[in-house]
Amino acid sequence: MSGLGRQKRVQFDFEVEFLNGGGIQGQEFRLDIEGDDIDDSALAQYIVQDLRLLMVGRVTILNKTIIVEPHKRSRASTPGEDNASHATLIDLSHTIEDGMITYKGLPAPIICDHLSRAQSRALYSPGTEFQIGKITMCSNTGTYIDSPFHRFPEGTDIAGLTLDTLVGLSAVVVHADGMSGRKIPAEAFGAVDVRSKAVLIHTGWSRHWRTDQYFEGHPFLTAAAAEYLKKEGAKLVGIDSLNIDDTSDGHRPVHTTLLGAGIPIVEHMRGLELVPATGATFTAVPPKVKGMGTFPVRAFATIPGQRAT
Repeated sequence: MSGLGRQKRVQFDFEVEFLNGGGIQGQEFRLDIEGDDIDDSALAQYIVQDLRLLMVGRVTILNKTIIVEPHKRSRASTPGEDNASHATLIDLSHTIEDGMITYKGLPAPIICDHLSRAQSRALYSPGTEFQIGKITMCSNTGTYIDSPFHRFPEGTDIAGLTLDTLVGLSAVVVHADGMSGRKIPAEAFGAVDVRSKAVLIHTGWSRHWRTDQYFEGHPFLTAAAAEYLKKEGAKLVGIDSLNIDDTSDGHRPVHTTLLGAGIPIVEHMRGLELVPATGATFTAVPPKVKGMGTFPVRAFATIPGQRAT
């Protein structure tokens, strides 16, 4: 820009419809813009982010005009780190138990002794005993991570996932619980900055864990939502539902899009209602297993500056 006098603002009306019903309208709304114009799709995303709207289904922009007017806002500075010595850790993983079913049609884990304490007493000095356990399980058990190899033979496997893609990721939580319908569209993510973030989708479906209802009618992302998360640069995507995809047919567009872009997926999460929309970090690290596309993780969120209880 050549100076404050040539700064541009956009004036417009808008209508917002929400996924869980209802809507809002605005008339002669004004926003600062960079450059000389802004298209309707970018403006819709801008207004959703600016108003911090959640569960947005559709945004319609009306009567848009560009005006020459000095900007009304200064760019906010980034707040400093909270130096408090305590942080809250939120466990986002289900416990793996003998005989539990994670996904219908896949076998339950078998957890038992390889060497029991009683058996070990014959091998060690009096008063010394050990237990060595054994687990037989499908890799899609409990809360697990999908690597690109899960979908693509040439993709990165579990052992190839680097720690910088799994540990201490800046997290955003998108609350989609209580929405009408099962589909979570791209518009649901318009209010948050997902670039380089772990995007965690709270549907509330984990309340059905270990029940028959968990396997029927679960929430899922649309193909367009996956494309949006890919385009906007999400680093990892997690969900507390049976599957991030619609399982009513054999297509898996969300897995295909995200894993094809090298974006890991974490499914069957829990506890996301305890994680703030922004400000937490996310960690989900599997064992370093070669030749495996999925594996259970101990997933957790870290909320800085809060004393653990």
